[in-house]
Amino acid sequence: MGDRGEGHIMTQRSYGDTVLEARQLKTHFKLGGGIIAALTGQPARVAKALDGIDLTIRAGEVLGLVGESGCGKSTLGMTLVRMHEPTSGDIVFQGQSVTEITGPDLKDFRAKSQIIFQDPYSSLNPRLTIGEIVAEPLRIHRRGDEATRRAKVHQALGHVRLPPEEFAHRYPADLSGGQRQRVAIARALVLDPVFIVADEPVSMLDVSVQAGVLQLLDELSRELGLGVLYISHDIATVGYICDRIAVMYLGRVVEQGPVHEILRRPKHPYTQHLMRAIPNTNPLVRRERVVLEGDVPSPINAPPGCRFASRCPYVADTCRKTEPELLDAAAGVLSRCHLYGVLAGTESAAVVAARSNVSAEAP
Repeated sequence: MGDRGEGHIMTQRSYGDTVLEARQLKTHFKLGGGIIAALTGQPARVAKALDGIDLTIRAGEVLGLVGESGCGKSTLGMTLVRMHEPTSGDIVFQGQSVTEITGPDLKDFRAKSQIIFQDPYSSLNPRLTIGEIVAEPLRIHRRGDEATRRAKVHQALGHVRLPPEEFAHRYPADLSGGQRQRVAIARALVLDPVFIVADEPVSMLDVSVQAGVLQLLDELSRELGLGVLYISHDIATVGYICDRIAVMYLGRVVEQGPVHEILRRPKHPYTQHLMRAIPNTNPLVRRERVVLEGDVPSPINAPPGCRFASRCPYVADTCRKTEPELLDAAAGVLSRCHLYGVLAGTESAAVVAARSNVSAEAP
């Protein structure tokens, strides 16, 4: 059973078997190259968008993935559904490796693993009706006859609370942003997937409709037993529907654990910074801002040691030389920080521990 943080939609849910697992997943992109680079002897540059990701997502679970722009969140989502090809590592789907599958096996995997994109205004074909948009995956995968497809479309629209008799014959231009995103969700559901990547699904929506879409995703995950990877730069919305959180920084997961524990007691200095960036609505609580200095390193030339070392206020020599592993930081939280390993017991570790309880800081 899962226990979520404050402001969550539902406090408990049941989980099924593991749906998808990433094992030391890496996705690198070669930059430059070509004839000129070959003639001049310039070495090809490599951007390490993902550099060793380990994640597990269970049926009926929503895993939140957060981090600043450029950390690799969207690349991870697209790699997990094979829209990007991984450089190395393994993607295990329902107990079977899908990293190198091709042909019919890959097509079947893509039917069972869907993605909801960020922009509902550009992800829907304006020339098609809503019914045609939702039915398109059925046509691509050659599922059923016209009557069967129509029934599946009506079922999917019903799942997202859009009455098919009212919406099936309308066009995207007739819909609001929230309604368009519900159509995108219906399109993802029509093939009966077991895993969905929701890539910033509410970031372009008005605040007044964001909660409705988030609640819908939460309900669908529970009702249909979906494993969901919810990607966002906003750690506050992640806390609203997610069961667990993984925090990314420069192609690596730096912290992961239960949502209630990370939101209330973040362990990694970077996660503490993200939490303190959330506007504080309680006038009785004063949050100390942890100012991050220094520049974000380039994924093309990542430094040795901890990738957060250039911005961390608690950095030590060890941090610049040796990259930390994901270490047990207490209460089921894993943190990629030497403060929970070789630097445990130091003054910096004591300061970080004192600042971990962001929900109960005294005025």
